[in-house]
Amino acid sequence: MSKTVKNMILRDYVAKFGEESDVAVISIRGISSNDTNKIRADLRKKDIRVTIVRNALMKRQFADGALDALAPVLAGPSALAYGGASVVEVARELVALVKTFPGIELKGAVLDGKLFEGEDGVTALSKYPTREEALSQTVAIILSPARKLVSSVLGPGKKVASLVKTIEDKLEKGEAIAKVG
Repeated sequence: MSKTVKNMILRDYVAKFGEESDVAVISIRGISSNDTNKIRADLRKKDIRVTIVRNALMKRQFADGALDALAPVLAGPSALAYGGASVVEVARELVALVKTFPGIELKGAVLDGKLFEGEDGVTALSKYPTREEALSQTVAIILSPARKLVSSVLGPGKKVASLVKTIEDKLEKGEAIAKVG
């Protein structure tokens, strides 16, 4: 391959992956072209893209960047899956696709510079909460003590209000109220 072509590919990688810091690496070798098109279409519906990469050029271009952690899994035929809301969502979709298309090889994924290697790593990553899920869990944890405090403050008041209501109902019916002694 000529130097000009390599430079064109490297510029294309920068354009596609320059902003990406979290991606998954898969291999779709041995999958028919019709199935590959179906896989890509299913992922595209969820705003996830798949790009075949040249390993040596990919390693060279992102040697000191966020995608440098992928170097150990960039061997053999490789494709990067990226996009969606987060790499966790990408991992979930890929794990689901492996059930339908067992020919997909999950090579690994990177999240915040940490490599999740192999199928087990990608499966483990798919069980992480997405950013939105983590935020909602954090908000629930923060609000939990306040909820308990409010229920503690309102609890006795509700009990007194209930007793007053019961006494009022008995007095309206003309019943006598027993003295508490």
